[in-house]
Amino acid sequence: MVTADIDNILNRHSGAGRDHLIPILQEVQEAEGYISPRAVAKIAEFLNLPASKIYGVATFYNQFRFHPKGRFHFMVCRGTACHVKGSQKVLDELTKQLKLEPGQTSRDRLFSLEVVACMGACGLAPVVSVNGEFYAKVTPRKLMEIIQECRQKEVVDV
Repeated sequence: MVTADIDNILNRHSGAGRDHLIPILQEVQEAEGYISPRAVAKIAEFLNLPASKIYGVATFYNQFRFHPKGRFHFMVCRGTACHVKGSQKVLDELTKQLKLEPGQTSRDRLFSLEVVACMGACGLAPVVSVNGEFYAKVTPRKLMEIIQECRQKEVVDV
């Protein structure tokens, strides 16, 4: 995102106080895909708040991220039903195969990994979502197929 985009967002909140922090963060993330250090600095200056305050608020809420998502964004549900049905094994296999920990994005920005508390698809447990597409009753073996499918899409689209 160019600085002009952040400036446009901030201009829409002209005269705003600290009570506009969350809406501003939401708009910046929507535009940028994540909250960059540059965005934090500009928001802090605009609202006359220390950057630590911006980070403090943004890290409190799960909706905000500080790294760009990968082309294939994996979300693993760790809700009760998914946990009981083996989502930890799925998560372990995913971190091993992608060489990522939750919250990370691969250097090539091909993959990113996120753990969520619940996706609301308990009857399909364990559930993994890739770019919003749900995969039901995922096993480590099925996960390998999903990853391979993503890699094949990358080769075809290049």
